[in-house]
Amino acid sequence: MSKVFIAGVGMTRFGRNLRRGEQAMVQTVVREALADSGVPDDAVQRVFMANAAAGLVSGQEMIRGQVALQGTRLAGVPLVNVENACASGSSAVQLAFEAILAGRCEVALVVGVEKMSHENKARTFGALQGATDVAVSPRGDDGTPARNSVFIEVYAHEAKRYLDDYEAAIEDFAAVAVKNRTHASLNPRAQYQQTQTLEEVLAGRMVVDPLTLPMCSPTTDGAAAVVLCSESYARRHGRGRCEIRATRLTAGQGEGSAPVAVAALAAYEDAGIGPEDLHLLELHDAAAPAEILQYAEVGLCTAGEGHVLARSGATALGGRLPVNVSGGLMSRGHPIGATGCAQLVELYDQLLGRAGGRQVDGAQVAMAVNAGGWLAGAYAAAVATVLVGVG
Repeated sequence: MSKVFIAGVGMTRFGRNLRRGEQAMVQTVVREALADSGVPDDAVQRVFMANAAAGLVSGQEMIRGQVALQGTRLAGVPLVNVENACASGSSAVQLAFEAILAGRCEVALVVGVEKMSHENKARTFGALQGATDVAVSPRGDDGTPARNSVFIEVYAHEAKRYLDDYEAAIEDFAAVAVKNRTHASLNPRAQYQQTQTLEEVLAGRMVVDPLTLPMCSPTTDGAAAVVLCSESYARRHGRGRCEIRATRLTAGQGEGSAPVAVAALAAYEDAGIGPEDLHLLELHDAAAPAEILQYAEVGLCTAGEGHVLARSGATALGGRLPVNVSGGLMSRGHPIGATGCAQLVELYDQLLGRAGGRQVDGAQVAMAVNAGGWLAGAYAAAVATVLVGVG
């Protein structure tokens, strides 16, 4: 089977900006990714545009990518709009990967973008509620969406269950937030770049017990782009220092299913590696307990030992297997349709040795896990992607 490479990437700084729209962010990262890759506009044969919530936040539905790229030299390139909850970005990458392997194109551009901030916060929370089964999601007495993200309710429930089942403490979740904020302080494209102490995280505003605000991912706007190319294109043009060795998409089936674990295992098998071969990971830490739970799901430890692994320092920069060196969703930010692409931007920079002060020494093998939606007790979708540096 032939190979697929990442040729270049682009990304905005993540943050909250009411005045900057999706089109401006998309065109910025597209220019950056093409310049980084050295791939000319006219070599792009497919575009996959990932966005999850614009239809509910801004009202732009159906032709989001075509609108974002109008007036550019990429207007008219065959384009597919991709929406798969918070896993939209990584799902779009997988579609591009498969299109190249199938021989339908040699160069594909993937863009993830999301503008979550809105003057009416209920609009944002309502959009997030759309990533659940709305027929059973909690709503206010007047039928309006909840005033907090429904996912914080989910993660708070998971946190309480973990604390009840294992010998963990709320300080373990707070420590993950501290770790990721420390990592983000080294990332110029992260939303939050100030470190926090354990005491500051614990003293933060309680969002949903036991989770304080610093333990939760923020409302974020941002975009990220990834240029993919075939092995033959990479050879002809001297591109391709990073191979996508595997990418696997799974769907949750409700309570008791484990889409993250299934996706990770499948990606390991496709790549011919195990968790012991990884040098770093980007996990879907939409809230602090999610990262601790995913340690076991991706095979770093046994169930119920995630907090023990975190306490050891192994998952911090300088540890045996750093996790979320970008700052993760909690501190880099979580513009939901862009998150999967942003994870790959971080791993690409790491594998090319250009991550600056947060560089993981000797990084050559990495994995990203991007999950999305919540259905009857489990993520609705999950994508695991393995990248390998090749020079």
